[in-house]
Amino acid sequence: MPTLGTSPELALEKLMKVNRSSIILLVLMGISGGTSLEAQSVAEEFDSLHFRSIGPATMSGRISDLAVYEANPAIYYAATAHSGLWKTTSGGALFEPLFQDEGLIALGDVAISQTDPDLVWVGAGESNNRQTTSWGGGVYKSTDGGQTFDHMGLEDSRHINRILIDPRNSEVVLVAATGPLFGSGGDRGVFKTTNGGESWTKVLEVDDDTGANALVRSSTNSNTLYASTYQRRRNACCMNGGGPGSGVWKSVDGGDHWTRVTGGGFPDGPLGRIEVDVYGRDDQVVYALVEGPRVGGNGPGVRDQDEDEEVENLTGLYRSQDGGATWTLMSNTNPRPMYFSQVR
Repeated sequence: MPTLGTSPELALEKLMKVNRSSIILLVLMGISGGTSLEAQSVAEEFDSLHFRSIGPATMSGRISDLAVYEANPAIYYAATAHSGLWKTTSGGALFEPLFQDEGLIALGDVAISQTDPDLVWVGAGESNNRQTTSWGGGVYKSTDGGQTFDHMGLEDSRHINRILIDPRNSEVVLVAATGPLFGSGGDRGVFKTTNGGESWTKVLEVDDDTGANALVRSSTNSNTLYASTYQRRRNACCMNGGGPGSGVWKSVDGGDHWTRVTGGGFPDGPLGRIEVDVYGRDDQVVYALVEGPRVGGNGPGVRDQDEDEEVENLTGLYRSQDGGATWTLMSNTNPRPMYFSQVR
C-alpha cells in the first residue's frame, strides 16, 4: 500500500490521479501508438509514491529443530520457524526444500525414524514466544523421505515443540503440543498414537492455559520419558510467561501415565519455560533448564516485590543424578527463555 506522508484523503486522491493518468495513457497509446510525453507524465506521478511493507511479520532464518539419521549422518532435516522444511543428503553441502504444498511454512519440530529414514514427522507452528511467532495446524507424516506429507491431526495445537517416534515400533509416536499462544484451549499437552497417527490419546494434561514443551526419551530404557509443561499467554503488548501449570513430569511406562517431579531441590512456585534432556549413556542423569518466577517490574506474569524482600533466583540449569529424585543448581544462566531456551 503506498504512503505519501500525508493524510489518507490526499493519498487516495493522488492514487486516483495516477489511475486516471494510466487509463488516459492506454487510450492514447491505442489511438496513436503512444508518445513519450504521456509516459513521462505517468512516470512522474509514480516517482512521488513511496511503498512500505505491511506484513506479514515473518522473520526468516530461525532453525526450530534438526533431525539426523544416525546410521548416515549426512542425511538430516532442518525445520525452520518461517521457511519450511529442508533436507540434505550431503552433510549440508546442498539442501532441498520440502513441505511445499501444505499451505504453511512455520514449523516447530521434525523427527526421523532411526529404523526407516523415509519415515518423517513434522510438527507445525513455532513454539518460541515472540510477537512474530506464526502458528501451524497440527502434525504431518511422510513415508517417502519428505517428498509428500499427510496431515495426521492435532490441528488445534497451533504450536508443536517435540515429536518422539518409538524406536521399537514406529507406529507409536508421542507429541508435545504447546497449544495456542494468544488464547486458551486447543490441543494442549502430550498426545500419543499407537496406530501411526490415525487416532490420538491425550496422556498428559494440566489445564486450558498449559501445554507441553519438552519431551525426551531415555536412550537406555525406551519406557522412561520426561516432559515439561509450560503455562504461557501472549497478547499484543505483553507476555505472561509462567504459572503453576509449568513443571517437569516423568513416565516409566512409555508415556501412558505421568508423575510430576517435586522436591529434592527442584524449584517450586510459578515457574516459566522449562527444557529437559537425558544423558545418552545414563538415564539417571537428567538436566532441566528452568525459567524461575520473575519478581518486580511491570506487565503480566510479574509478581510484586516488597521493598525489603530477599528473593532467591531460581532460574538456571539443574542436574539430577538419580532420575529426578534430587536436583542440584549448576548455573543461573538462562537469558530470555521466552524467546529461546534449549538443553541438548
